[in-house]
Amino acid sequence: MSSSESPKVTEGKANRDNDGHNDEEKGGFLGKVKDFIQDVGEKIEEAVGFGKPTADVTGIHIPHISLEKVELIVDICIANPNPVPIPLVDIEYLIESEERKLVSGTIPDAGTIHAHGSETVKVPVLLIYDDIKSTYKEIKPGSIIPYKVRVVLHIDVPVFGRISIPLEKNGEIPVPYKPDVSVDKIKFEQFSFEESTAILHLNLDNKNDFDLGLNAMDYELWLSNVSIASAELKDSANIKKQETTTMNIPISFRPKDFGSAMWDMIRGRGTGYTIKGHIDVNTPFGHMKIPISKEGGTTRLKKGDDDDDDKVGTSSVVTMQKTEFRG
Repeated sequence: MSSSESPKVTEGKANRDNDGHNDEEKGGFLGKVKDFIQDVGEKIEEAVGFGKPTADVTGIHIPHISLEKVELIVDICIANPNPVPIPLVDIEYLIESEERKLVSGTIPDAGTIHAHGSETVKVPVLLIYDDIKSTYKEIKPGSIIPYKVRVVLHIDVPVFGRISIPLEKNGEIPVPYKPDVSVDKIKFEQFSFEESTAILHLNLDNKNDFDLGLNAMDYELWLSNVSIASAELKDSANIKKQETTTMNIPISFRPKDFGSAMWDMIRGRGTGYTIKGHIDVNTPFGHMKIPISKEGGTTRLKKGDDDDDDKVGTSSVVTMQKTEFRG
């Protein structure tokens, strides 16, 4: 019995040895195939020219600014070195000022970058000043605040899969403040009850931390609830930051329209006025059209030869040209 079992034992050992040898050969073969496929893939990748895209923030523009909001456009240039178009899955953006979040958002399905090319993608961002001022009380109207824009591009790239490209850029934006307007005095040059000419001394107090380059102004002025002047002025002037500028504006009106109130004005008593209008200005951050208004103010009527110059803290005086008046 034992002799008959011996060949079986020997045969089993031989079979196990052969199986081990086959496994080694099989493993070596599969490893070689895997290395071969990987090598071929790398060579195809190298030959075809697949690579990761690059991106850069090339500029930030302010197409519109007002007392209520500011619009920013962030220009991002994306270069695609691949032989096929790549989809820009989405864009995440964040704007902060000294680590205070101002606004954030996501733009989905942001487009496609053409093969072997570059394109500039524009990311629009809207900042509402009321939101900023209500959240951060320390941000004062009229100030200029630093900001940092952070952008993350999510792109699907062949071979590499989805990648993310973070970008950032610094800048400054204003929190504009409406200039205060007041009528200092009205000096007569020629007086008659039918028609009088005078110089309107209009103060504009610029409380911003930046100059306002005046291009034009429109206004309407009421004395004792009677409209005496309504005009559009096209003269240019510089309204300096944190200063008061006096605009000397020629006007003409008919005193008889005031009735008995004119006698109070002639006697030098204070005269109630209301003024409303707009100033068209250039700023370091773009063009603005700013409303100006004051109701319930009091001014004085002076004769032309009256040199009573009561100083009101005016830093500069601008004399406007004679204009055609509306109404």
